[in-house]
Amino acid sequence: MLHSATGFDGAFSAPHRAAALTGRDILQAGGTAIEAMVAAAATIAVTYPHMNGIGGDGFWLIHRPGEKVTGISACGQAARLATPEWYEARGFSTTMPTRGGLAVLTVPGTIGGWEKALSLVPADKRLPLETLLAAAINYAENGIAVTGNQAQCTADKFDGLCDVPGFAGTFLIDGKAPEAGARLCQKPLASTLRQLVAEGLSSYYSGALARIHAGLLEDNGSPLRFDDFAAYEARMVAPLEVDTSHGRLMNMTAPTQGVASLMILALFDRLGVGEGEGFAHLHGLVEATKQAFILRNAGLGDPDFMAEPAENWLSADRLDALAEKIDRKTALPWPYEPAEGDTIWMGAADRYGNVVSFIQSVYWEFGSGLTCPETGVFFQNRGAGFSLVPGPNQLAPGKRPFHTLNPALAHLKDGRVMAYGTMGGEGQPQTQAAVFSRYVQFGQELQAAVTAPRWLLGRTWGEETTTLKLEDRFDPALVSALKAAGHDVEMLPAFSDAAGHAGAVVLHESGLMEAASDPRADGLTLAD
Repeated sequence: MLHSATGFDGAFSAPHRAAALTGRDILQAGGTAIEAMVAAAATIAVTYPHMNGIGGDGFWLIHRPGEKVTGISACGQAARLATPEWYEARGFSTTMPTRGGLAVLTVPGTIGGWEKALSLVPADKRLPLETLLAAAINYAENGIAVTGNQAQCTADKFDGLCDVPGFAGTFLIDGKAPEAGARLCQKPLASTLRQLVAEGLSSYYSGALARIHAGLLEDNGSPLRFDDFAAYEARMVAPLEVDTSHGRLMNMTAPTQGVASLMILALFDRLGVGEGEGFAHLHGLVEATKQAFILRNAGLGDPDFMAEPAENWLSADRLDALAEKIDRKTALPWPYEPAEGDTIWMGAADRYGNVVSFIQSVYWEFGSGLTCPETGVFFQNRGAGFSLVPGPNQLAPGKRPFHTLNPALAHLKDGRVMAYGTMGGEGQPQTQAAVFSRYVQFGQELQAAVTAPRWLLGRTWGEETTTLKLEDRFDPALVSALKAAGHDVEMLPAFSDAAGHAGAVVLHESGLMEAASDPRADGLTLAD
């Protein structure tokens, strides 16, 4: 954990050290946390491509002194041609395709989110886009050192990706998964980022880049067309919020699972657990997760199509009733359908009092795998979150699929502003609950709260079981108690990727800043 005192530049947490250093450099140059986040988002899209990219989506929560917290929903809509009938004619009647051109059916939204976020910084004080994207361009042009995480991920998913058009020429070396430490250059992506500097971020949706991508996608079977790109715009939204005994917690609106993250912590708050790391702590959070996920699985999707607004689920009466369903001693039996996801979370605070919680994703590792050789952009497979059968996530033109992504931010009663989050699909709300409860409710140091052993109800990163997974650093007596209560426990290795890559940034009223990053990732925290 790193600390910064009043008058210093800021704090940054990222799951890749290059992104954290890029964010720090922008803060040191006088930039805001928003500008630092755009710069880091571009950098991490280059340096951690198995987890995110500019062909994916993004979400922001932005705290500015004296202003209401601003949310930015930068998720793309489904193509106008994308209907269940369109996919049925191509051999898909119940489930969506997951790799290749057919899996690319939603507009990648994250670049639009960068543009929308930068609009909050006065134009006469904003750093040039050339400055913000300089580090990313350099890494793409001159190469990155492939992390062990990327090397292992590419090897694990090789069979499903190696034949997807454009993937091998971009992310393999001599036809093989790169080894850790190998140099990987992405020169076409460097040219694309330079083009964005020259023509503006909006050109991604209305200029030559959009036409190139629309042509590639159509040639590879995608229903996306140029008009779908041109019709896209990221949206400013009011975040969901819930009050607890510790302060006001905020998260992203539907179609993300941000409401589930808020419900878990609000339900756990109602249990009145007084001590961390014991049975009551873990059992209580796991059972709160089940109650939140039952509601989420049944009704969460594009807010324009939901039977009731997600904010209704956060009413005090609704939460009180759900908390009453939690058995303090016995586990609720738990079969359910999980969802995957590969993502990065980053947080920043600056000298001006701004705090940002940001998340960016391509859904599965490397998304669809479909990569444009001309631009170096690979496209998400977020449309795999749709269903082809009736329900809240049934595919329809212009609709947005369910998102596991959810950046979190809290205004604590003592004046602290906390930005926190993680990658990890189904595990995101659970890891957020672990970090928040440990740091805020039980007084652990921020880095200790991120480093401590974690759990996962369900699966992520290709796990096939829906057990309660525990990292093997937990007290064996606690593991035994959870089993005795009826939890179907499965052990994970210490510091497992399945437990997510978490981080947090905290700004105190005094100006003190704290930051923490996850030893499970390749990240870094900086505060100076």
